[in-house]
Amino acid sequence: NQIPIGMKMFPGNQSEKPIMRDVVNDLRNTYQINGRTIHVADKGLNCADNIAFAKENGDGYLFSKSVKMLPETEQTWVTMDSDDWEEVRDKEGHLIYKYKSCVDQFPYNITIDENTGKKKILMFKEKRVLTYNPKLATKKKYEIEKQAEKARELCYSQAKRSEFGDLGKYVDFINGKGGKAKAKINQEAIDKERKLAGYNLLVTSETKMSEREIYETYHNLWRIEESFKIMKSDLDARPVFLQKESTIKGHFLICYLSVLLERLLQFKVFNKEFSTYEIMKFTREFRLVKGESKYINITTSSRFIKEFAKLSKLPLTNYYLTERQIKQILNYKI
Repeated sequence: NQIPIGMKMFPGNQSEKPIMRDVVNDLRNTYQINGRTIHVADKGLNCADNIAFAKENGDGYLFSKSVKMLPETEQTWVTMDSDDWEEVRDKEGHLIYKYKSCVDQFPYNITIDENTGKKKILMFKEKRVLTYNPKLATKKKYEIEKQAEKARELCYSQAKRSEFGDLGKYVDFINGKGGKAKAKINQEAIDKERKLAGYNLLVTSETKMSEREIYETYHNLWRIEESFKIMKSDLDARPVFLQKESTIKGHFLICYLSVLLERLLQFKVFNKEFSTYEIMKFTREFRLVKGESKYINITTSSRFIKEFAKLSKLPLTNYYLTERQIKQILNYKI
C-alpha cells in the first residue's frame, strides 16, 4: 500500500542516486531489517552502482530503464516484430499493454574505488521485461511532435543555440559564415524517438518472478508519486519560504507526517474506499456557521461524509449541531 516509512532530505543540486543507498542503510538500522529486500524505483534512481549495492547486500532490485539509452543491438530487440509478445486486454477486449521478456547476463560499469573513480565492468544475471502501452505511445508521440514543432519555430526564427535548451536533441548545429551556428532540424532523431514511444523496459534481479507480477509491482510506484504530489499541492510543501536548515526540516517533517496520517486513514480506516483527494476535500471544506443557539452545518453532502458519519457514529451529516456534538467531533479518536 506504499505507506511512507521514512524521510531523508538532501540538497537540491545533489544527485539522488547515491542518496538511495544511504536511505536503504538508514531504514535497515532504524527498523532492524535483517531479511532480503527488493529495491523498486524508476529510471531516475537506476544506475550501475545502485544495482551493485543491492547485489552486495544480498538484496534484489526492480528498476525501469530508458530504452533510448540502450545500445543499438538491444534497441533492435525492442522494436523488432516477433511472435513472443503476450497481450493484456480489458473486459471489452481493448489492448492495455503487451510484453515480452528475456533472461541473460548484462554488463554494468561499476565504481570500485570512490576516491579515484575507478570502474570495472561486471556481468549480472537479470530478467528484462519490455512493455508496450498504446495509450502511452499516443501521448508520447503527441509530446514529441509538440517539441519538434517548437524546435522548427526556433530554427526558422534563427534563435541562438542557448535558446533551444532540451529541444537541442532534435537539432543539428552547423557552423555558418563568421562562425555563427545555423540550426537544422534532425528528422532522424525525431523519427527515432517516435519509433520508441510507448515502450518501457523493466530490469530485475528476480528472474523467477512472473512478467505480470513485475509489471504490477513496478506500477504501484504511482502511489509514491501521488504522495509527493499531495505534499507539493495539497500541503504546500513547495516552494519553501525558509532559510534555516532546522526550520526547513521541520516544515517537511510536518508535511511528511500529514501524508503518513492521510495514507493510514485511506488504507487502515477507509479500506481504500476513498481517494486522498476526497479525504483532503473533507478536511478543507467541512464548515460550520455559529447561530444564536446552535451551529449550522454548511458542508456540501458527499458519499465520503455519509460513510465517515456511519463509520464513526459522529453527527457529520446533521444540519444543526450543539456545542456538545462539536466537542464530540473534535475529541473523536480513530
